[in-house]
Amino acid sequence: MGGNKNGLLEELTGSLHTIDDKYLHLTKEEMEQRVQEIKQTLGDSLFIPGHHYQKDEVIQFADAVGDSLQLAQVSVENSKATYIVFCGVHFMAETADILTNNDQNVLLPDMRAGCSMADMADIYQTERAWSSLQTIFGDSIVPLTYVNSTAAIKSFVGKHGGATVTSSNAHNMVNWAFSQKERILFLPDQHLGRNTASDIGIGLDEMAIWDPINNELLFEGDVERIKAILWKGHCSVHENFTLSNVEDVRKNDPSMNIIVHPECRKEVVDASDYNGSTNHIIRTIEQANPGTAWAIGTEMNLVQRLIDQHPDKQIISLNPHMCPCLTMNRIDLVHLLWCLESIISGKPVNQIKVSQDVSTNAALALHRMFHSL
Repeated sequence: MGGNKNGLLEELTGSLHTIDDKYLHLTKEEMEQRVQEIKQTLGDSLFIPGHHYQKDEVIQFADAVGDSLQLAQVSVENSKATYIVFCGVHFMAETADILTNNDQNVLLPDMRAGCSMADMADIYQTERAWSSLQTIFGDSIVPLTYVNSTAAIKSFVGKHGGATVTSSNAHNMVNWAFSQKERILFLPDQHLGRNTASDIGIGLDEMAIWDPINNELLFEGDVERIKAILWKGHCSVHENFTLSNVEDVRKNDPSMNIIVHPECRKEVVDASDYNGSTNHIIRTIEQANPGTAWAIGTEMNLVQRLIDQHPDKQIISLNPHMCPCLTMNRIDLVHLLWCLESIISGKPVNQIKVSQDVSTNAALALHRMFHSL
């Protein structure tokens, strides 16, 4: 929350509210019934987007299920909803607030639902890095940020002529950036940046790492050769898939297809059969022939849901010891009910409100992405 010091990050309303003890004594069935009743009462004035990584106890009530940007876009299209209760993590709710109308209210059921990757790039580190990189390279860099980043970072990128990217359009956006300038700064996920840049023909010897902790460019050789500067950040879930996991699957069942998210390490992506965004993984499994076998390298709630939805296929997690995304798991049935009842009571909690100066430039970064596709 340090971003509030310079006024760039959002103002959070209701972040200190705590759940009443009464919710701890309700049964699952009682909570589900009450959520359903509130949904019926509020009708079109309520919209609940749910991310693919959410628990089933929450996702069953979602009006739309998708990845982060897809849900923000769907929220924008739903102009009837006064309240958007975003079942995802903080940066997703920020994006929804940036893109929706001023008379729409975005709520996050649990303020602790953050993202470790987004937290690996704060605005102070980014401004400091930009100053250093401008000294080294001059005006030759376009900043790109993965949508898995804070509103402040999106705003910074928008202000400096850059754009946001998703895992499904990263190749297009990196190509777009190189059509603008000679180099890119890719925040905050080094693995998606490296995998994407490599796919479009940038050599590993043309990529550098920016270490935000030590404010240092990590590269051996002539810096003039650098084309991609990768922020030293990662997804705590996807980085836990290893080359050993791939080798174990190959050894134990050579017939198994391996598909992973491009947030995984490059050696894992290279050793797999397929890689792609969350939606790409879902579509691939849906379209796969019955009887085929799949090891999936992504978040466990989604993998388990795919297992349940496709009993005609053999599906496992690429890492048998993988646990769900801990921050996504903060949103549960109790917090969803509490948030919805706060609306009914006329005292909505946990509203996400991005300040206008941040929102304006962040929207620029988002719309540059939309318009370049």
